[in-house]
Amino acid sequence: MTSDSTIRALTPPPSDAETEAWRTVLADAQAADLPQLPEPSRVEVAGRLRVRPARGRAALWAAGDGVAGLLLFTDEENRHTAFLDVLTVRPKARRQGLGTALWQHVRAELLAQGRTSVSAQVDLGGPGQAFAESLGFSCVLPMAWYAQDVREARLTLPAREAAAPPGYELLCWPGLVPDAWADAAARAHCAMDDAPMGDVDEQVLAWTAERLHASQQLILDRGGALTTVAAVTPEGEVAAYTELVLPDPDGPRAVQYDTVVVPGHRGRGLGRTVKLRMLAEAADRHPALRTVATTVADDNAPMRAVNEALGYRRERGTAVFQLTL
Repeated sequence: MTSDSTIRALTPPPSDAETEAWRTVLADAQAADLPQLPEPSRVEVAGRLRVRPARGRAALWAAGDGVAGLLLFTDEENRHTAFLDVLTVRPKARRQGLGTALWQHVRAELLAQGRTSVSAQVDLGGPGQAFAESLGFSCVLPMAWYAQDVREARLTLPAREAAAPPGYELLCWPGLVPDAWADAAARAHCAMDDAPMGDVDEQVLAWTAERLHASQQLILDRGGALTTVAAVTPEGEVAAYTELVLPDPDGPRAVQYDTVVVPGHRGRGLGRTVKLRMLAEAADRHPALRTVATTVADDNAPMRAVNEALGYRRERGTAVFQLTL
């Protein structure tokens, strides 16, 4: 059995050696569990470990063959809960008690901070799901990862469909949304409130220009690249938008964050339009990019239909799992 004394808390920012040790644990686990994905890059791992989260405080633990990271929300609406960002053990060290020992450190911190629930995103059908269920976690929001081959999509999707329909203009913002559009973009983000959330014990926060810029700045401070494509009206409204994030700007894989069409503008193809323009922008700005991936809740049939029409294919099941403490 693994000794609990091998686990130590990391004080941010971790050293170069601690960062590389963390990365190699993630890489070894991913090579066994998700070999189709690219290896975690140093840029991405260092950014997540060294830059404080925008919405809370990170707690980190490491052992020779395992790591755990917890996000403790600090906004008043969600001080009762937290998000388990990672709990991973190298394949060679599994079933020896290390994962359970790491969890005990996480659980102790949750209780010490007065948290009554914790959630995590878990890939379905693998060791993560079995471990989460053994701890008492249950699925509260089933989803799936969908992925698009960038080169294939550029060859098969008609470029003309990336043009804005009458009454709209497409704008592209690398990095932060410009100040002149920040309030309108924040209001459009509020349209995410009707996205499926299942039984997740987390309150959706109101979007403001300040919160929007803080969340975007975090991506940039961690070494990533962010691009937003928006469909706007002559009256200055952001009617639809999509966001693309490359955790490592030189890496082969990007993550499509939100894609939102504001309710009064739905049914006009804007979701497809902003995604197509984003595809073109991403391919031009990031030559090494090969795959764009996104998660969609199983209950979100309209977005799944848009993604399927654009060439996204289901990659693997995932879900938000939650535990009441």
